[in-house]
Amino acid sequence: MNIKQELVFSLHVLKGLILFFSGIHLANAIEFNIDMLDSEDKQNIDLSRFSQTGYVMPGKYQLTLRINEQLVNRETTIPFYSRQRGKEIRSEACISPELRNKIGLKEEYLAQTTLWNDGRCVDFSAISGVALSVDLAESQLNMTVPQLYLEYSDSFWLPPARWDEGIPGVLLDYNVNTFLSKSRGNSRNQNIWFNGIVGANYGAWRLRGDYQGNYSHTAGQQSNSDSSLKWNKFHAYRALPSWQANLILGESSFASDLLDGWNYSGVSLTSDERQLPPKLRGYAPQIRGFADTNARVTVTQQNNILYDTTVPAGEFVIKDISSSVRGTLDVKITEQDGRVKTFQVSAASVSYLTRPGQLRYKLVSGRARYDSHRTEGPIFAAGEWFYGLTNSWTLYGGGVVAGNYNALALGAGVDLGTLGSLTADVTQSMARLPKRGEEDDKKTQQGKSWHLTYSKRFDDINTDLTLAGYRFSERDYMPMQQYLDARYRDRLEGRSKDKYTISLNKNFPEQKVSLGVSYNHETFWNAGDSIYYNIRMNKYFSAFGINDMSVGLSANRARYVHTGKMNNSLSLNFSLPVGEQRINYNHYYSEKRFSQSMNFSGQIGERDNYNVTAGMSHGHGQQRQSQFSGYYSHRGDVAHMSFNVSTAQGGNVMAGMAVNGGVTITSKGAALHPSGFSGGTRLIVDTNGVENVPFDGGHVRTNHRGIGVVTNVSSYYRNTTMVDINKLDSDVEARDAVAESVLTEGAIGYHKFDVLKGNRLFVVLKLENGNILPFGTSIRNEKGRELGIVNDGGVAWISGAELGESLQANWGEQHCSFILPPQIDSLSLVSLPCQRGK
Repeated sequence: MNIKQELVFSLHVLKGLILFFSGIHLANAIEFNIDMLDSEDKQNIDLSRFSQTGYVMPGKYQLTLRINEQLVNRETTIPFYSRQRGKEIRSEACISPELRNKIGLKEEYLAQTTLWNDGRCVDFSAISGVALSVDLAESQLNMTVPQLYLEYSDSFWLPPARWDEGIPGVLLDYNVNTFLSKSRGNSRNQNIWFNGIVGANYGAWRLRGDYQGNYSHTAGQQSNSDSSLKWNKFHAYRALPSWQANLILGESSFASDLLDGWNYSGVSLTSDERQLPPKLRGYAPQIRGFADTNARVTVTQQNNILYDTTVPAGEFVIKDISSSVRGTLDVKITEQDGRVKTFQVSAASVSYLTRPGQLRYKLVSGRARYDSHRTEGPIFAAGEWFYGLTNSWTLYGGGVVAGNYNALALGAGVDLGTLGSLTADVTQSMARLPKRGEEDDKKTQQGKSWHLTYSKRFDDINTDLTLAGYRFSERDYMPMQQYLDARYRDRLEGRSKDKYTISLNKNFPEQKVSLGVSYNHETFWNAGDSIYYNIRMNKYFSAFGINDMSVGLSANRARYVHTGKMNNSLSLNFSLPVGEQRINYNHYYSEKRFSQSMNFSGQIGERDNYNVTAGMSHGHGQQRQSQFSGYYSHRGDVAHMSFNVSTAQGGNVMAGMAVNGGVTITSKGAALHPSGFSGGTRLIVDTNGVENVPFDGGHVRTNHRGIGVVTNVSSYYRNTTMVDINKLDSDVEARDAVAESVLTEGAIGYHKFDVLKGNRLFVVLKLENGNILPFGTSIRNEKGRELGIVNDGGVAWISGAELGESLQANWGEQHCSFILPPQIDSLSLVSLPCQRGK
């Protein structure tokens, strides 16, 4: 073998020794026979760090805690102390009580843990099956715990003990739109609109402020300018995991599912289904049955398996059917002896229905808010609740108590099985208003509002029928917001009388056709009525060797209360792919005017999109007019940007630009980034100062300080963030490329990835006396990160090192330092002196 082959072989032998002996779980120490090594300087070989299985020198280490190979806590300081175990003195990791609470042990097993080292460390020895192991090379503390001892978790969800509240920080998210126009008369308009959220996080608390503003300037015969900046609301909120709820303090909106909502300043407590496992969110029935033996239970719909599990003999209950399932479910119980029992369960889709035994609620108190920060009216208390009484029945209700205004609502929902699902409720309001004149002697207005919803899924014909709502309100019925308008602004218009919505959707999968019909109608006590019809059809097809073509037709008829005029419209569109691009044709008729347009759209690379449209309109006594427009968008590292321009016949020209992004600042680092959900959850990725490291499929890259921000992170879900190793620069290595986290709403998460940037080279290290360094010597940089290990012959393979960097070699209680040369050939073997530390 040549020297390079010998070096590589020796390194593989060393790696095999380390992995082999670190995987043996014996109580006795392991002694190495160094005579097996082909080395001229055997007396310098130091294998003390490998001689005792699992032994770690007492001291403090930056380690990542993993439970059953799942990340629990990112790098934190974990001390190791010497501890007497029988006749042996062993080195053990000190797991603090705070870190123990993040493991997710069930209460009965949590109570079995004890403390040692004056209460600073947790002892798990009383719980059988729990084991700890350390991987210093990967900076990990691995803990094995039987799954039975842990709280429920699945591939999408972890128990609250494992949730991450994030780190303290501030954020600013923004959305800016600019618009320039020039008309034939040389009039020029410039407009800028912007809005966003400013926020700060500390612990579990999130402080948010919503802002918006604009600037406009008109130049021409009459020039003028105008600008404004407005803060819409300020509030603080936090999650309450033990209650599966959110607490909000400050200015917010009561978004009621049962009562009409309004803005307020005060406090609210709201249950949050997102804090439940995904399979327990929304409504789905419980499936109860009885198995004579250990049996397999399979839940299917139209021969598609939705749920498959094994249950012991006796009664069983399945609670975690997904809320997205609708229609009739077929349940099959297959006994051990081959006997099969079947029955059916219906799953409805009305939002008011709640799982059996589950309670959803919203409680709020404060004063009504008008025009941003002004409050009006007395202090009120309001709320609503939905309780799953049985597998079929849900009871719900709500109310408002606000001095001269009070309301009470009660209702029930029922799953009718094959007949669908139905909910019905009634709301009684009582409002006391001031007299509006001598002839007005009515002091109190009382009225009722009845509400009915119905939904049915026809599985056999793949059709949905929804009576999305019918509501009839008496003349004197008054929601809270209407009362406030009447009491403080003397406005009583828009009092609804009846309102109903019906929709029917039908799919033809084999023909790739979908049909839909919807009808909306609303009448008012003190105004006209509004009506809206819609019929739509869409079909996908292939022709002339081209796949994925589509044609759509939509017809609408509408009359709105503020105009009283009936308007008919018809739309026809056709779309076909051309390579990676797409051509769309649209023909539209409305108010006796025809318009047609041709659109060409496509994508450039992974970050850029474009759209070019040419069109023409005519009819209704107006001259023919042609139009042309273009649109281009770019997803950048620090913001999303789009540009548009359009021109119309007659000399009208318009151009615009939109930029949306944000900045997140923490003690761990700061970065500009594209905007996600404004003010929402995000994750800071830290790559140890290595820039241009790609995440999220290359859509996010770290800045010159090695910091990036991943937005659009789902709250309370297990989110996986990965380094895109296929897009890494050639001199960058990601030792830790995957991170998993469950962040609470609005959190600023943080994860430090083990990323190295630098050279890879072979070096031979020698002391001042000419002796080579001992076999097993660890080579680390100034940050304490291990870059390599010395093998037989004093040769080390170093990766991730910067040329000219000072490194340290450690063996036993000794160490020495050496400096890499400023220039080097990575394929050559370099001999370097190592200066002993004093």
